[in-house]
Amino acid sequence: MPAPLVSRIAFCASTSDLAQEACARLAARHGTVALDQAQVVVALGGDGFMLQTLHATERLDVPVYGMNCGTVGFMMNELNEANLLENLALAEEAAINPLVMRAVARDGSHHQALAINEVSLLRAGPQAARLRITVDGRVRMEELVCDGALLCTPAGSTAYNYSAHGPILPIGAEVLGLTAMAAFRPRRWRGAILPKAAVVRFDVLDPEKRPVMADADSRSVRDVVSVEIRSEPAVTHRILFDPGHGLEERLTREQFT
Repeated sequence: MPAPLVSRIAFCASTSDLAQEACARLAARHGTVALDQAQVVVALGGDGFMLQTLHATERLDVPVYGMNCGTVGFMMNELNEANLLENLALAEEAAINPLVMRAVARDGSHHQALAINEVSLLRAGPQAARLRITVDGRVRMEELVCDGALLCTPAGSTAYNYSAHGPILPIGAEVLGLTAMAAFRPRRWRGAILPKAAVVRFDVLDPEKRPVMADADSRSVRDVVSVEIRSEPAVTHRILFDPGHGLEERLTREQFT
């Protein structure tokens, strides 16, 4: 459904000159308000800045419209300053739930973070990681020897997951993707597709000799011993796209590139 006409826009930008200059022009033309006063947030930058903006607004019921001032811009729209209000009025909305990561470190500390794209476990030393994988309380793999593993949302399936040869997931699919990076044993294991409601737990085997770090959208925890991941339905990110260029179309197009 097209977004309503808006009068209160919060503009924010990455540190790049292009983004900063465009933000200044747009704010001067349309005015700008604080995030918690906005009807819509316009983020100028690349995909990394879009993730930052979504995290910054995760407790606000406000849609975010990205304008690409970066490189790939998978989650962004084209930079079009002249027709911003028209584009906002016609924009299509995609609603996505993030993952919540709960990690326990070797020192006993507990850490929690949300991830829009994926939660990754990565070896943090010269030797491969050894992981045990449990899904919904049932051990599904006693030992995975690998450089790492990740659990991704459909929105994040074309990011790190796709580079690790994981599947692209349709945006409307109620599933998560579990993918291994450079699996050594089982050598040919290609991962799994799990229900969105699944609770996935990784236990690090031999954490002293084979240390592992966990990362949720670039927020990292070192020396983890266990990580539990699940979808977080209490948080919904609303992302706006120009008509015909929404996440579903982008995910489909990516598979034929």
